[in-house]
Amino acid sequence: MDKLLYTAMSGAQHALMAQGIRANNLANANTQGFRADYEHASAYTLSGDGFHTRVLAQSQQAGSDFSAAPLQETGRELDIAIQGEGFIALQNGEQEGYTRAGNMLVSPEGELTINGHLVMGEGGPLQLPEFSALSIGSDGTVSLTPPGGGAQVEGGRIKLVRPDVGELQKGRDGLFYAVEPGALAMDEEIQLKQGYLEGANVNVVEEMVQNMTLSRQFELQVRAMKTADDQARAGARLIRGS
Repeated sequence: MDKLLYTAMSGAQHALMAQGIRANNLANANTQGFRADYEHASAYTLSGDGFHTRVLAQSQQAGSDFSAAPLQETGRELDIAIQGEGFIALQNGEQEGYTRAGNMLVSPEGELTINGHLVMGEGGPLQLPEFSALSIGSDGTVSLTPPGGGAQVEGGRIKLVRPDVGELQKGRDGLFYAVEPGALAMDEEIQLKQGYLEGANVNVVEEMVQNMTLSRQFELQVRAMKTADDQARAGARLIRGS
């Protein structure tokens, strides 16, 4: 009965992991720029003597859905949204991370940040001088009006990248990182929209349905493990009685 027990256990473990991923998607349904994740598993055939009849579920690294989400108009000058494909580059320690969230803030030191991470420019993190007004061009160029008024001056350009999605993996902090070490090159073609934010690409109804389906699958796997245990106990009783 151990064959049934371990096969059911591998299925239950994958269902439990998948439920966690779907629950995280639901929890971030209102998170700006969030990209939904999906579970990934492969069939793993146990090797050994005899016929290869035992196949277990082997969980793989979760994937992400990179489809675009609706844009929401905010009218706030520090809110930006990418039109089409691409990511905003951020500094996270010694690494460069990438996000679709565009809810920027200006720190007391004049640094542009998104969720606590420094926004990258062409030559490093962007740091702005004092200004009375700010505008962001469609190419990511930041233009500033001095405190006393007058002509606008350029404050830098936001670094935007457009890698192949296969080159990215999501970190535990929600940012995407390049699979290969090193920063990605800036893309000159990406267009921004000021005064807008991109929502999450989470389909709440679909996630709830998937969560219920996974819950049923988990229950079936647990029931199979209970059946294997009952059969093992019945076999043990027969041996003791003989």
